[in-house]
Amino acid sequence: MRAGFLTCVQLGLACMEAIYEVGGELTLAFTLHDHLAVNKSGRVWIDSFCEQHALPMIKLHHVNDGELVAAISREKLDWLFVIGWSQIAGAEVLATPRKGVLGMHPTLLPQGRGRASIPWAILKGLSQSGVTLFKLDDGVDTGAIVAQEIVPIAADETATTLYERIISSHVSLMRSSWPKLVNGSVGLTPQDESIASVWPGRSPEDAVILPAMTLTEIDRLVRAVTHPYPGAYWDGPLGRIVVWAGSMHEIDGAIPIPARDGTYWATQVLRKDNPS
Repeated sequence: MRAGFLTCVQLGLACMEAIYEVGGELTLAFTLHDHLAVNKSGRVWIDSFCEQHALPMIKLHHVNDGELVAAISREKLDWLFVIGWSQIAGAEVLATPRKGVLGMHPTLLPQGRGRASIPWAILKGLSQSGVTLFKLDDGVDTGAIVAQEIVPIAADETATTLYERIISSHVSLMRSSWPKLVNGSVGLTPQDESIASVWPGRSPEDAVILPAMTLTEIDRLVRAVTHPYPGAYWDGPLGRIVVWAGSMHEIDGAIPIPARDGTYWATQVLRKDNPS
């Protein structure tokens, strides 16, 4: 099997490493041009990995660059993985690999299409989420499912802990799926549109703690947008602060935040104007 991999973040690099850990290898790698990395959150360089494995690498400005399409055709790639890349692949890119383009999404598709998957899973109080390996089509997270892995969500789950386990599930799903892609035994299951849902993107304004919120709503918000996200915000006597963690039960030394049905106690905070 001849496969290419397009990524510019740690999650994608971890999946590339997983392929080689199970004895696989890639034909070609693609990543973002260095000068475009300045404003790219979470950017990592895959240069060392490619050098270590003698893997040819091409740097791009955009996923729909003609250079990408030409390289896929020239190398006769069967599959192209696009993981950890925010740009949307166009029709020509999707049609050029002989078998298609594969992506991963951090929910159990068709539920949770869209953005902010980890925060929404906590905000909605879900008991489980997961990771889906799927074939990209012209929709957003709508393509046929290749494989999925369930990730349980604890009652006190935070974005930090869920993010780490979601990454681990990406890696394990890649490890288990790679041999099936190689021997052609992988199946493609159409998504069930009757149970599909779309989770919208979130902005900093969505993370503001309001007095009208219940204790449960504040607690979920704080846990949902803590590290690696920007955190929840509260405008109180000390000015605007970032709330990284807290409790619905009184804790000595914690900062009290009024809620509709009681008091939330912030245990880890940061003045917004003091990032240190």
